[in-house]
Amino acid sequence: QVRLVQSGGGSVQSGGSLRLSCAASGYTYNSGRCMGWFRQAPGKEREGVAAIDSDGTTSYADSVKGRFTISQDNAKNTLYLQMTSLKPEDSAMYYCAAAPARMTPFQALGVMGRFGYWGQGTQVTVSS
Repeated sequence: QVRLVQSGGGSVQSGGSLRLSCAASGYTYNSGRCMGWFRQAPGKEREGVAAIDSDGTTSYADSVKGRFTISQDNAKNTLYLQMTSLKPEDSAMYYCAAAPARMTPFQALGVMGRFGYWGQGTQVTVSS
């Protein structure tokens, strides 16, 4: 069974940094498949933040471009999201996800429904 276990998150002041991790097991992460980070604030729809394929190609939402970096350690089957210059509007529950089918990272940001495997979520709170 596929399992995604997240770690990291917490509270940080505006302008601060935080790193999220997502360890995957039972998932064959090979060429063409994607993993990504999504977030959801109370009362709002879940949105794509960043995505990456097994070869390292990345894509970011415009709202986080230049501030967030998605990366992976293939040997450890672990996904990361390094967040810098955090803003209060970045506050949300963050989820990592893995897709069972092939797609580009750009496409992945807009097709949450095609991500079949999800982490448990971790809260990120940014105070001003």
